[in-house]
Amino acid sequence: MYLPQGVSKAWKVLCLRGPSQRVWQVASLFASCRNRIKRNKGMIRNIILDFGKVLVDYDFDIFFRRYVPNEERRKQFVPVLYNDGLTPVVDRGEKPFDEIVDDLIAEYPEFEPELRIFEDRYPDLITGEIPGMKDLLKKLKAEGYKLYGLSNWCSKVYLTMEQYDIFDLLDGYIVSSEVHKIKPEPEIYQCLFDRFHLNPEECVFTDDRVENVEAGRRLGMDGIVFSDTAQFEKELRKLLNEN
Repeated sequence: MYLPQGVSKAWKVLCLRGPSQRVWQVASLFASCRNRIKRNKGMIRNIILDFGKVLVDYDFDIFFRRYVPNEERRKQFVPVLYNDGLTPVVDRGEKPFDEIVDDLIAEYPEFEPELRIFEDRYPDLITGEIPGMKDLLKKLKAEGYKLYGLSNWCSKVYLTMEQYDIFDLLDGYIVSSEVHKIKPEPEIYQCLFDRFHLNPEECVFTDDRVENVEAGRRLGMDGIVFSDTAQFEKELRKLLNEN
């Protein structure tokens, strides 16, 4: 049987003792070894958070029903923006947001009024902060953890960040349109590590998309797929208590 370094000698000593002593001492010994292995992995010091659906919520349907009230018109317009090829361009910041809108108007001139509304009223996509997250982040900061953001978002995100003070709790952040990389590409995670001098093994990352969390895990971070604040705090506390 393999025993961690430093355990073999202690094991031999235990074997010389009586059965009743050995039972609880063996349990204590292996608990100590388990904790030693965990310490070697690295204590969690940093909590990395996605923005959308983790810190703030957004709803395209509410936005479009508000600003494009005609249902038939809305059905025709929405596919212009719900475009698999458009989202990466916007999030990656390949062009300024206003240029992307101008390109769409050139391609779909019949929807210029709606596209201008989308450009001008973009912050209205946000419906509010995720309930409970601000209070949780305040507690985590008081406990000494560093908080960082990692988000796929266009340059319009800064308007949102000015409106919601939950973002003031962050010690730093990386936005995809700024670094021209998007999750789950490993390069955007590396941008975060490099900019803030983070050790991945000392980080836990939460995101509402499984593929983004898995990408973070492959780079050495612990990961939690975010559903709501209560679920996130429960899983986070479990991880923190194991360190």
